[in-house]
Amino acid sequence: MSRIKNAFASLEAQGKKALIPYITAGDPQKDATVPMMHALVNAGADIIELGVPFSDPMADGPTIQLACERALAHNTSLHDVLAMVAEFRTTNSNTPIVLMGYLNPVERMGYETFAAAAVEAGVDGVLMVDLPPEEAVDVEGFFKSRDLDMIYLIAPTTKDERIERIGHAGSGYVYYVSLKGVTGSKALDVDDVARNLERIRKHVSIPVGVGFGINTGETAAAVSKVCDGVIVGSAIVNLIAANADNAKAAQDAVSALVGSMRTALDA
Repeated sequence: MSRIKNAFASLEAQGKKALIPYITAGDPQKDATVPMMHALVNAGADIIELGVPFSDPMADGPTIQLACERALAHNTSLHDVLAMVAEFRTTNSNTPIVLMGYLNPVERMGYETFAAAAVEAGVDGVLMVDLPPEEAVDVEGFFKSRDLDMIYLIAPTTKDERIERIGHAGSGYVYYVSLKGVTGSKALDVDDVARNLERIRKHVSIPVGVGFGINTGETAAAVSKVCDGVIVGSAIVNLIAANADNAKAAQDAVSALVGSMRTALDA
């Protein structure tokens, strides 16, 4: 059983929902990433989405775009990100790690080379925003043969036929984008999320995580009632940006937010 599948199964047995924070690797410095990953786990994270910095993101709002710029200013590469995961794995062999980003760095490395290196480093899944299942036919074999979970996005506008295709193609979990917009959006209608997840579950048998617009414990708790996992990105990255010159302060601020969300989810 994969680490991701095991994590969701364990949480379900406990009557809990997954807390899935996102950070951008290399933001604000390369050596800050692994300690922050451990801080996330200590604060209650169940799965970590680790962003691979990219110069031209399409789904990310200003907060994560700026995080990518800070990371790229230190020349953070895909090789560096894999090295960070490997370092994290020296003391944490249980927490699933999902690499989230865009196709270009992976394509440049080579799909087969990337898949082998990712598994060796300890990566559990990949979410490439610009690699939908329709375009992944020729490359998913490289990932699936290495037991890398393929995680896909579903939007409020996704049609039932395509949701069903994603349900068959994906593994680990699917990422439901709760808003029409980019990361960091603030207006979240939980009732609308509930209606769409009811439709999605008719076609998808794997867990559903919900992201975009979740920035407080209250919102996280409300959304968790209708999904399997809550994904939090921009709210965390904003705290890192606000404490970019003080790694300890950044860890403390992020730990406080993630801890409050964990408490709210478990209440």
